[in-house]
Amino acid sequence: MSQSPFKICIIVGTRPEAIKLASVIQHFKSSSSFDTRVILTGQHREMVDQVMQLFDLRADGNLAIMQPQQTLTDITCRSLQGLEMLFREMHPDVVLVQGDTTTAFAATLAAFYQKIPVGHVEAGLRTDDMFNPYPEEANRRLISQLTQLHFAPTSQAVDNLRRSGVVGEIYQTGNTVIDALLMVAERQPACNIPNLDWQKYRILLATVHRRENWGEPLKDIAKGFLQILDKFPDTALLLPLHRNPTVREPLQAMLGKHSRVFLTEPLDYGELVGAIQRCYLLLTDSGGLQEEAPSLGKPVLVLRETTERPEAIAAGTAKLVGTNPTNIFAVASELLSNPTVYKAMATAINPFGDGHAAERILQIVENYCQKAAARS
Repeated sequence: MSQSPFKICIIVGTRPEAIKLASVIQHFKSSSSFDTRVILTGQHREMVDQVMQLFDLRADGNLAIMQPQQTLTDITCRSLQGLEMLFREMHPDVVLVQGDTTTAFAATLAAFYQKIPVGHVEAGLRTDDMFNPYPEEANRRLISQLTQLHFAPTSQAVDNLRRSGVVGEIYQTGNTVIDALLMVAERQPACNIPNLDWQKYRILLATVHRRENWGEPLKDIAKGFLQILDKFPDTALLLPLHRNPTVREPLQAMLGKHSRVFLTEPLDYGELVGAIQRCYLLLTDSGGLQEEAPSLGKPVLVLRETTERPEAIAAGTAKLVGTNPTNIFAVASELLSNPTVYKAMATAINPFGDGHAAERILQIVENYCQKAAARS
C-alpha cells in the first residue's frame, strides 16, 4: 500500500519570510511526497503579495490579521487564535516557520499547543542581547525551545543551538535567502527610479526599519548619510522607506530635500535585487541584506550595535558600524576612497550558502516524516 502524502503547513507573515520561504514552498509544492498548504497570517499584506507574485506562488489561506497600529500582542493573539482553528482542521504532520518574526513565534506556539512538530528555517541566529534586535532575539530563542527540526544556515548557528541546549534535530542547510536571490538575480531585474541615473552616480543603497533604531538612532543614521553625500559629490542615496510613519517621517524630514537623495516606496523584491546588482555599497539594519548582498559582490555596512550574523563580519563581507554618524561616515568614506579596501569586501566569500538549502530541507523533512510514519 502506498504512503499518502505527508501534510505540511508553511506559515508566512512578513515579506522577509515570504522571500526566504519561496524556494522551500516551490520544492514542497512540486514534491509528490507532500500535500503542502501555505498560510499567510497577514502581518504584512501588500509586501507579501508582491513576493508571492514574483515567485508565482499561491496561498491556501490567509488569516488577514493586519490592523492599523497593531501591537506585538495583537499580532501574537490573532495569529494564535487563527492558527489554532486551522491546525485543528488540517492536522498537519509538520509545520514550517521561518526566522524570528512574531508570526513565526505565534505559529510555533500554536503548533506546540496541538502537539504538531515544527521545522524552523534559519534557526540558531543569536546576538545574546534580548532587546537587540527587539523582539526578534526573544522570538527566535523561544522558537528554538519548541522546535523538532532546526535548519541552521551556518556552522556558527549550529554551535549556537547546541550551546542553547535545545531538543530536536539540528541540520546545517545554508540559508534559503540565497536560493531566492540567485533565482531572481538570473533574470537581471530592472530597478527604474524616476530621475536616478545609475551611470552618473555611485549609488548607496540604504534600508532602515528596526525598532531599536527608532527615534534618535534614526536621526543619527540620517546625519551620517548627509555627511557622506557632502564629501562625495559623485554619490547618491537610494532609500526605500518603510511604511511605518515612525520610520519614514523623520527620514523624509531630514533627507527629503537633498538633490541626491531618492526616497521611494518599498521596492518589490525583484527591484531590490536589481538595485543591489547596480549599487556601489549597502548601508542597512536589515538582517537579510547582510546575507544577500555579498552573493552579488556588494559590501554591507550594518547600521546596528549588534548582529546575529557574525559570520558576515568574520568573512569580511560586512562591517558593523552602529548608528553613530561619525562612525558611519568614517567607514563609508574609506570604502569610497580606497579601492583596495573596497575590493577586499566585494570579493570576500559569502558564508551563508550555495543556493541549495531548500533541497536539503525537503529531504530532511521527508526522512523525518517517513520515520514518524514507520513508528506509528
